[in-house]
Amino acid sequence: MSEQLPEPQRASVRAADADRNLVAKLLDNALADGQLTITEYDERTAAAYRAKTYGELDVLTADLALTPPEKSQYTASGPGTDRAIAIMSGFERKGEWTVAPRIDAFAFWGGGELDLRRARFSAREVTINCVAIMGGIDIIVPPNIGVEVRGMGIMGGFDHLSQTGAPHAPHVIITGFAFWGGVGIKAKP
Repeated sequence: MSEQLPEPQRASVRAADADRNLVAKLLDNALADGQLTITEYDERTAAAYRAKTYGELDVLTADLALTPPEKSQYTASGPGTDRAIAIMSGFERKGEWTVAPRIDAFAFWGGGELDLRRARFSAREVTINCVAIMGGIDIIVPPNIGVEVRGMGIMGGFDHLSQTGAPHAPHVIITGFAFWGGVGIKAKP
């Protein structure tokens, strides 16, 4: 978020999508650090994506000890993080697409699909962090890649598919949680 504006003017300036995404990432970090409960995280994240001004975004993180998002080590191969977000809607990534080293997938009253069967991987190891709250995320992987699942379900389901990939094949680590929702993981040719 821009820091060059004087405080009185900053609060009324319209925020961009990148600013809302940054605040959502900061809230992710605060949840992981134990600064927020799941309910607080849900409320603040929804408010971040509705926010129109910097002032509305600043209020959401004012009481948190913030850890800046990690800088990506990948520059030439594209962005280090991809975000797939469904809030009362849906997302899908399938067909021929490039998988970033990290994907943050979020579904709140919505759903999404990540189909990796025809995807190109920009890194040997890929982390997919899934958060499904009263929604669902489906991940389809080819049978020749390694898969490790570290996620959990809380009053919801989180599939635990584990497979050893072919030598030199990509390795996918799936993390996150499902709360009144689900994360489905299937291997298909």
